[in-house]
Amino acid sequence: MPHQGEILQEAIKSSGISITRIVEELGITRPTIYRKFKDETLDYAFVKRIGGIIGHDFSGEFTSLQQGVLPFVSQPVTVTNNTPVTLRSNVLHSPDVDAAKQLMVLQTKYIALLEAYNELLMKVYGPK
Repeated sequence: MPHQGEILQEAIKSSGISITRIVEELGITRPTIYRKFKDETLDYAFVKRIGGIIGHDFSGEFTSLQQGVLPFVSQPVTVTNNTPVTLRSNVLHSPDVDAAKQLMVLQTKYIALLEAYNELLMKVYGPK
């Protein structure tokens, strides 16, 4: 059974929309999206944003149970200059998860944190 990254990759491939267009609209790099394709679990807000770009509804592929165990829940927040940012908070995981899975979750969180930082920098300083 394919994992969430593979599902995302297949949907993008089927849409016919280029990876270049998707990464430009998301404000991320090509290596970042290719790393996402290798992830077993993805931030559903990220998946939903891609779905909006390619015109695909992922609710059929990602069940509500899968969405509930994704590593992040996005919440819109406004900072002092009225610029919306995305605040990500942890979703509780069961304590019986093995160490390798926990490491993957931490890696996913770290990458998402870097992407959020990049998104903030893009909003503050704009593209080059």
